[in-house]
Amino acid sequence: MFSAQQLQKKFSQPLDRAAIALIAILTVAIALLLFGGDSTAPRVREFTWQNKQVSASDRAFIMTFSRPMDLPSVEENLRIEPPVPGKISWAGRRMAYTVTQGVPYGMQFKLELSQARERFAQPGKEGTLIEPFVGEFKSRDRAFVYIGISPEERGRLILYNLSQSEKTILTPKELTVLDYKLYPDGDRLLFSAIDSFSPNRGVLDQRLFTVTTGIVPETPGRRSRRRDNSPGQIKRILGSDNYQNLSFDLSPDGKTILVQRVNKQDPGQFGLWKIEEGKQPKPLENEPGGDFIITPDSQAVAIAQGQGLAILPLEPKAEPLDFLPQFGRVLSFSSDGSAAAMVKFNTDYTRSLYFVTTTGVSKELLRIKGSFLSAQFGPQGNTLYCLLTKLVEGEIYKEEPYLAAINLETAELQPLVLLPDQREIHISLAPDGLGLLFDQIVSVAPQANQAPMDAVRTSSGEAIVRSRLWLLPLDPSAPTNRPLDYKPEELPFEGLRPGWLP
Repeated sequence: MFSAQQLQKKFSQPLDRAAIALIAILTVAIALLLFGGDSTAPRVREFTWQNKQVSASDRAFIMTFSRPMDLPSVEENLRIEPPVPGKISWAGRRMAYTVTQGVPYGMQFKLELSQARERFAQPGKEGTLIEPFVGEFKSRDRAFVYIGISPEERGRLILYNLSQSEKTILTPKELTVLDYKLYPDGDRLLFSAIDSFSPNRGVLDQRLFTVTTGIVPETPGRRSRRRDNSPGQIKRILGSDNYQNLSFDLSPDGKTILVQRVNKQDPGQFGLWKIEEGKQPKPLENEPGGDFIITPDSQAVAIAQGQGLAILPLEPKAEPLDFLPQFGRVLSFSSDGSAAAMVKFNTDYTRSLYFVTTTGVSKELLRIKGSFLSAQFGPQGNTLYCLLTKLVEGEIYKEEPYLAAINLETAELQPLVLLPDQREIHISLAPDGLGLLFDQIVSVAPQANQAPMDAVRTSSGEAIVRSRLWLLPLDPSAPTNRPLDYKPEELPFEGLRPGWLP
């Protein structure tokens, strides 16, 4: 046993006194936490769109909190300016906000959250208020590409940024561009072109190239594959020495190119070739067909064969995955691959437009005596924007094209713009669904002397002497059962084949 004097001597050392004081302080702190709760405020640990640039393919953001939150208080106090409609779901401390109408392009956004409370609190007490949070993000600029018509731009790819009012010429005078496809990030274009000033220039001598746009993607979860993406860097993809290159398509993931090719020495050798980055082109050696389009999963191609549509894997000599004898053409796929717009050629010489889904739905939307030229699904997947024609009764066979919106649920059709006396028209729907671009071509006969040697020509060989570009504003939320007040606006420069950047 220690005496009182011995205990006093034992704990009289400075180190012992410091240890006792520290134990006392910790005991008091623990007691305060147990009986008073943690007084520090909950906070947002992560906001996945913070300082990011989002596109139409970015459909949701995640917010992660430091503590479990009172869900109604978060949902009631979350503010986004300008507003971005969406729906909220929860998984523990993580909140997902799924955009329902898309993010408008060319805008800056601010997200604010305050007055939300944590979920757990002492009986009779409210949870601690969250530390106020402010996040910022932006959408991509509104920009599109077109083929120039004016003397300085003739046959050249032009990038125009509507948000910045900037124009960039991407390709040189020596190449006359015929067609192009957009890579999914918008950082490159795949295009076909012929020599502008060659005496033997012809559509059948087209070659394939890529060109950089100068755009560096900043979208969440993806990084640009290019460090130097200055505009106008051209790379040759496919020549035309032994084969004639015809139509082509680029897969939605940007990894595969399909080209219809004909052997110059043996025209019977005709079919699709597959090109993958870093690999030699190889023929698929399937049965030849007509119009084709790569499926949204980038793993197959839908091609017109015989009296129907074949779905073929992108592998040589592969057996068809499916055959759809009732349809003759695919106009478009929805972005998520769940639906397609297909054309059926009826025995009474009419044509029908069908809405076909992967769940087995096959609904006829419209039957006409004219033609379905092209179509694109709106970003919400509930509207189909179509370029179609109506047959004009008279002594001379004539089809008059027009633009229309079709409600996929009700099949109601809303005409948008009538395009009289047009033969070739190209349309492009903005990725946010708020605008539709189209061209208006004026051409002359192939033998006309007034056409310059490097003139851009139509598919029938007519030289294009003028082509106006128009922008039609759209409201995706507007019902199709009432007239729309929007009118197309003519853009202050000429061009053809306009295409919005993704």
